[in-house]
Amino acid sequence: MGREEHREAAPDRIRAAILTISDTRTEATDTSGQYLMQQLAEHGHELSGYRIVKDDALEIRSTLNTLMAHAQVVISSGGTGIAGRDVTIPVVESLLTKPMPGFGELFRMLSYPQVKGAAMLSRAVGGLANHTLLFALPGSLNAVQTAWEGLLRDELNHLVFEMTRHLQPLHPVVPVTEDLPEMARDELRVRPPEL
Repeated sequence: MGREEHREAAPDRIRAAILTISDTRTEATDTSGQYLMQQLAEHGHELSGYRIVKDDALEIRSTLNTLMAHAQVVISSGGTGIAGRDVTIPVVESLLTKPMPGFGELFRMLSYPQVKGAAMLSRAVGGLANHTLLFALPGSLNAVQTAWEGLLRDELNHLVFEMTRHLQPLHPVVPVTEDLPEMARDELRVRPPEL
Protein backbone atom coordinates (compact mmCIF):
# COMPACT_ATOMS: atom_id res chain seq x y z
CA MET A 1 0.00 0.00 0.00
CA GLY A 2 1.54 3.30 -1.13
CA ARG A 3 1.25 6.85 0.17
CA GLU A 4 -1.85 7.70 -1.88
CA GLU A 5 -3.64 4.53 -0.76
CA HIS A 6 -2.76 5.39 2.84
CA ARG A 7 -4.19 8.88 2.41
CA GLU A 8 -7.40 7.45 0.96
CA ALA A 9 -7.71 4.97 3.84
CA ALA A 10 -7.05 7.66 6.46
CA PRO A 11 -9.91 8.80 8.69
CA ASP A 12 -11.76 11.95 7.62
CA ARG A 13 -12.21 13.17 11.19
CA ILE A 14 -9.68 13.10 14.00
CA ARG A 15 -9.81 14.07 17.69
CA ALA A 16 -7.33 16.86 18.41
CA ALA A 17 -6.49 19.01 21.42
CA ILE A 18 -4.75 22.38 21.63
CA LEU A 19 -2.42 23.52 24.41
CA THR A 20 -1.12 27.08 24.59
CA ILE A 21 1.90 27.59 26.84
CA SER A 22 2.37 31.20 27.92
CA ASP A 23 2.77 33.28 31.05
CA THR A 24 0.74 36.12 29.52
CA ARG A 25 -1.87 34.84 27.06
CA THR A 26 -5.55 34.47 27.84
CA GLU A 27 -8.33 32.97 25.72
CA ALA A 28 -9.01 36.47 24.38
CA THR A 29 -5.38 37.06 23.34
CA ASP A 30 -4.45 33.52 22.30
CA THR A 31 -4.37 34.11 18.54
CA SER A 32 -2.34 30.96 17.86
CA GLY A 33 -4.69 28.69 19.79
CA GLN A 34 -7.74 30.33 18.22
CA TYR A 35 -6.23 29.88 14.75
CA LEU A 36 -5.57 26.17 15.33
CA MET A 37 -9.06 25.57 16.69
CA GLN A 38 -10.58 27.36 13.69
CA GLN A 39 -8.50 25.29 11.26
CA LEU A 40 -9.43 22.02 12.96
CA ALA A 41 -13.13 22.93 12.75
CA GLU A 42 -12.87 24.01 9.10
CA HIS A 43 -11.29 20.66 8.22
CA GLY A 44 -13.98 18.65 9.99
CA HIS A 45 -11.96 17.57 13.02
CA GLU A 46 -13.21 17.26 16.59
CA LEU A 47 -11.71 19.48 19.30
CA SER A 48 -11.32 17.24 22.34
CA GLY A 49 -9.68 19.85 24.58
CA TYR A 50 -8.19 23.32 24.82
CA ARG A 51 -6.03 24.65 27.66
CA ILE A 52 -3.73 27.55 28.42
CA VAL A 53 -0.97 26.93 30.96
CA LYS A 54 1.99 28.90 32.25
CA ASP A 55 5.62 28.08 31.40
CA ASP A 56 5.89 25.52 34.18
CA ALA A 57 7.28 22.06 33.38
CA LEU A 58 5.09 20.15 35.85
CA GLU A 59 1.92 21.93 34.75
CA ILE A 60 2.76 21.39 31.07
CA ARG A 61 3.41 17.68 31.59
CA SER A 62 0.26 17.15 33.64
CA THR A 63 -1.91 18.99 31.11
CA LEU A 64 -0.38 17.16 28.15
CA ASN A 65 -1.08 13.81 29.83
CA THR A 66 -4.70 14.84 30.43
CA LEU A 67 -5.18 16.03 26.84
CA MET A 68 -3.47 12.97 25.34
CA ALA A 69 -5.87 10.66 27.16
CA HIS A 70 -8.71 11.97 24.98
CA ALA A 71 -7.02 12.94 21.69
CA GLN A 72 -5.32 11.34 18.73
CA VAL A 73 -3.34 14.54 18.16
CA VAL A 74 -2.19 17.25 20.58
CA ILE A 75 -0.69 20.47 19.22
CA SER A 76 1.01 22.83 21.64
CA SER A 77 2.26 26.33 20.95
CA GLY A 78 4.73 28.33 22.98
CA GLY A 79 7.83 27.74 25.06
CA THR A 80 9.99 26.29 22.27
CA GLY A 81 12.74 28.92 22.21
CA ILE A 82 15.93 29.23 24.25
CA ALA A 83 14.85 31.71 26.93
CA GLY A 84 15.07 30.63 30.55
CA ARG A 85 11.28 30.14 30.82
CA ASP A 86 11.08 28.04 27.62
CA VAL A 87 10.60 24.57 29.10
CA THR A 88 8.16 22.99 26.64
CA ILE A 89 10.65 21.01 24.57
CA PRO A 90 12.28 18.98 27.37
CA VAL A 91 8.80 18.06 28.64
CA VAL A 92 7.53 17.04 25.19
CA GLU A 93 10.71 15.11 24.36
CA SER A 94 10.37 13.16 27.62
CA LEU A 95 6.89 12.02 26.49
CA LEU A 96 7.81 11.00 22.93
CA THR A 97 8.12 7.27 22.35
CA LYS A 98 8.81 7.69 18.61
CA PRO A 99 10.27 11.10 17.74
CA MET A 100 9.82 12.37 14.18
CA PRO A 101 12.96 14.48 13.62
CA GLY A 102 11.75 15.38 10.14
CA PHE A 103 8.96 17.49 11.60
CA GLY A 104 11.30 19.97 13.29
CA GLU A 105 13.72 19.90 10.37
CA LEU A 106 10.98 20.69 7.85
CA PHE A 107 9.46 23.35 10.09
CA ARG A 108 12.78 25.20 10.33
CA MET A 109 13.28 24.83 6.57
CA LEU A 110 9.85 26.38 5.93
CA SER A 111 10.56 29.13 8.48
CA TYR A 112 13.93 30.15 7.06
CA PRO A 113 12.63 32.14 4.04
CA GLN A 114 10.43 34.16 6.41
CA VAL A 115 12.70 34.76 9.40
CA LYS A 116 16.16 33.86 8.04
CA GLY A 117 18.68 32.77 10.68
CA ALA A 118 16.20 33.27 13.52
CA ALA A 119 14.70 29.92 12.42
CA MET A 120 17.49 28.23 14.39
CA LEU A 121 15.95 29.55 17.63
CA SER A 122 12.95 27.26 17.19
CA ARG A 123 13.24 23.84 18.75
CA ALA A 124 9.86 22.69 17.37
CA VAL A 125 9.44 18.92 17.68
CA GLY A 126 6.90 16.27 16.85
CA GLY A 127 6.38 12.57 17.24
CA LEU A 128 4.39 9.79 18.76
CA ALA A 129 3.72 9.73 22.50
CA ASN A 130 2.36 6.20 22.94
CA HIS A 131 -0.91 6.39 20.96
CA THR A 132 -1.07 10.17 20.48
CA LEU A 133 0.69 12.38 17.95
CA LEU A 134 2.28 15.29 19.79
CA PHE A 135 3.59 18.47 18.16
CA ALA A 136 5.24 21.42 19.92
CA LEU A 137 5.21 24.66 17.92
CA PRO A 138 6.50 28.15 18.66
CA GLY A 139 3.93 30.53 20.10
CA SER A 140 3.82 33.15 17.35
CA LEU A 141 0.81 33.12 15.05
CA ASN A 142 3.08 33.25 11.99
CA ALA A 143 4.98 30.14 13.14
CA VAL A 144 1.76 28.26 13.90
CA GLN A 145 0.36 29.15 10.47
CA THR A 146 3.60 27.96 8.84
CA ALA A 147 3.42 24.61 10.63
CA TRP A 148 -0.29 24.13 9.95
CA GLU A 149 -0.26 25.15 6.29
CA GLY A 150 3.09 23.63 5.39
CA LEU A 151 3.04 20.39 7.37
CA LEU A 152 0.07 19.47 9.52
CA ARG A 153 -3.02 20.38 7.49
CA ASP A 154 -2.38 17.91 4.69
CA GLU A 155 -0.72 15.16 6.72
CA LEU A 156 -2.63 14.86 10.02
CA ASN A 157 -5.16 12.34 8.72
CA HIS A 158 -2.40 10.29 7.10
CA LEU A 159 -0.33 10.39 10.31
CA VAL A 160 -3.29 9.19 12.38
CA PHE A 161 -3.81 6.35 9.90
CA GLU A 162 -0.15 5.33 10.19
CA MET A 163 -0.30 5.54 13.97
CA THR A 164 -3.39 3.35 14.30
CA ARG A 165 -3.28 0.86 11.45
CA HIS A 166 -1.33 -1.83 13.28
CA LEU A 167 -2.91 -1.48 16.71
CA GLN A 168 -5.16 -4.49 16.18
CA PRO A 169 -3.85 -7.91 17.26
CA LEU A 170 -1.60 -9.46 14.64
CA HIS A 171 -2.96 -12.91 15.45
CA PRO A 172 -6.49 -14.03 16.20
CA VAL A 173 -7.49 -14.08 19.83
CA VAL A 174 -7.02 -17.59 21.20
CA PRO A 175 -9.86 -18.72 23.46
CA VAL A 176 -8.77 -19.13 27.06
CA THR A 177 -9.63 -22.52 28.46
CA GLU A 178 -9.93 -23.30 32.13
CA ASP A 179 -7.83 -26.46 31.91
CA LEU A 180 -4.64 -24.47 31.20
CA PRO A 181 -2.42 -23.24 34.04
CA GLU A 182 -3.06 -19.59 35.01
CA MET A 183 0.27 -18.40 33.57
CA ALA A 184 -0.44 -20.02 30.19
CA ARG A 185 -3.94 -18.51 30.13
CA ASP A 186 -2.47 -15.03 30.70
CA GLU A 187 0.02 -15.49 27.85
CA LEU A 188 -2.77 -16.47 25.45
CA ARG A 189 -4.84 -13.36 26.07
CA VAL A 190 -4.33 -10.89 23.22
CA ARG A 191 -5.88 -7.47 23.61
CA PRO A 192 -5.52 -4.41 21.38
CA PRO A 193 -4.34 -1.24 23.13
CA GLU A 194 -7.08 1.16 24.19
CA LEU A 195 -7.25 4.43 22.27
